[in-house]
Amino acid sequence: MYKPRGKRILDLMIAVTGLVVLSPLFVVISVLLLILHRVNPFFCQRRSGLKGRVFTLFKFRSFKIADTALQVSDPEISAFGKFLRRSSLDEMPQLWNVVRGEMSIVGPRPLLEEYLPLYNSRQNLRHNVLPGITGLAQVNGRNLLSWDEKFEFDILYVQNQSFSMDIEILLLTVKNRIGTEDACMPAEKFKGPQSILL
Repeated sequence: MYKPRGKRILDLMIAVTGLVVLSPLFVVISVLLLILHRVNPFFCQRRSGLKGRVFTLFKFRSFKIADTALQVSDPEISAFGKFLRRSSLDEMPQLWNVVRGEMSIVGPRPLLEEYLPLYNSRQNLRHNVLPGITGLAQVNGRNLLSWDEKFEFDILYVQNQSFSMDIEILLLTVKNRIGTEDACMPAEKFKGPQSILL
């Protein structure tokens, strides 16, 4: 069975390999952030995960002050911080969240814990799986999607997750990070219940 044992094995293989292979880059980014921002290079934030359980998510800090509401266009974010966000390198420390079993490589992106009381029963289905570093919404528009569209992609993932889907999402994630045009996973591939996206 791929879920959950096989998925956990895949997560650990990718996360541990990533931490080892990317450790030099990890050190370089940490040092540069220390020099440029003169603050702790790591940003920690409470997010909701599997079954709504709250955990601490780790990211590289892309801004100079501890304000979680900042966006890329705000002046407090350095040029290097903008680069980290555009390239998604700010997400690298979440590999440690994967090793700890709080996240998966692929799954719905974890949202702030204060949003928990706001979900309806359908939206809350996203908490039936571990949150991910990348996911179906991230390879189908990412920040161009509305909140409703993101939730629908999250639910489609929960309803259809499989080894082949995870691998395809991973490949599309890599392709989108190194390519000039974003590729996506067509909605026609899904076999689950009807969605507003279909």
